[in-house]
Order: sequence, then C-alpha cells, then structure tokens
Amino acid sequence: MESQVNKKKPSECTNITEVRNEIDNIDKVVISLLKDRFQYVKEVVKYKEKTAASIEASDRREAVITQRRQWAEENGLNPDVIEEIYRRLISYFIEEEKKIINL
Repeated sequence: MESQVNKKKPSECTNITEVRNEIDNIDKVVISLLKDRFQYVKEVVKYKEKTAASIEASDRREAVITQRRQWAEENGLNPDVIEEIYRRLISYFIEEEKKIINL
C-alpha cells in the first residue's frame, strides 16, 4: 500500500534534500498517528479495572507484539526492531495509564 504522505516516490527524488524532506513528511505523520494512538490509550482506561494487572494487560501486550512482528515481516521490515519499538511504546503508554488512575 503506497502512502499519500509523500509528494514524491523515493525513486523520483533528485537530491538528498528532497529525500530528507520526504522522510520528514513521513515522520510528521508517524508522530501525529502516535498522538492519536495515545488518545485511544487514555480512553481505554475507562474500560479497564483499576488494577496494575488490568492496566498492564500482559496477554494483550504479547498479542499486540506478535501481530506487529507479523506486520513488520509482511512489509519487509526487521521484526526484532519493530518489536523493540513497540515494547518501548507500550511500556510508556502503560506508565501513562497508571498515572491516569493514580497507581
């Protein structure tokens, strides 16, 4: 699936500045999407029990990691790197959830 974020395909770039600009455009969208994801994380707290185990949701976390690894492989990315990114992201969001419910 081709993204509509970029004005140019990588092969259409004619210099390093154009390539870097396209990378910057992608990163802006990625960060905006992470902000959106965080809004859902904050919302899900309403539906969880107010316990550390519920917030940490270990089974769900592992299912998410497994799925993201699969998506990484399907997209030609290193699943170990994607797992590392998502483990860090999820850990951050869990800590934020705990703050919301004062754990």
